[in-house]
Amino acid sequence: MTIKETQDIIIEEFSIFPDWMEKYEYLIELGKGLEPIEERGKQEKNLIKGCQSRVWLDAKYEDGKLVFKADSDAIITKGIVSLLVRVFSGRTPREILEADLTFLDTIGLKEHLSPTRANGLLAMIEQIRMYAVAAAAAK
Repeated sequence: MTIKETQDIIIEEFSIFPDWMEKYEYLIELGKGLEPIEERGKQEKNLIKGCQSRVWLDAKYEDGKLVFKADSDAIITKGIVSLLVRVFSGRTPREILEADLTFLDTIGLKEHLSPTRANGLLAMIEQIRMYAVAAAAAK
């Protein structure tokens, strides 16, 4: 499945909910379903800078693909990072760097986040892209 196909599925899932209270509840459920990050992954070096809450993003480069694990101490933020892990984990650095993240605008996520959460979202995406740049350079 491509990044675009994964985004299309997420857009479809969010279209089921008529209002943002229900979409927030769905984000919380997604966060609860996020595969737990190992304790060794909860290191200072894996904390996302620029997030209001604590968000850890751990990446491994395996067989030409980046595999992400993440966690957060905030329930909505954990749901947001779970979406990013779903879209980007198991992808090549090139796929990540060439991805056009249309789903964030289409589902209305950016416009329904506080400014600090929106900045955190951008910081998460930037960190994922930095992992991709580093992995591509390491080839």
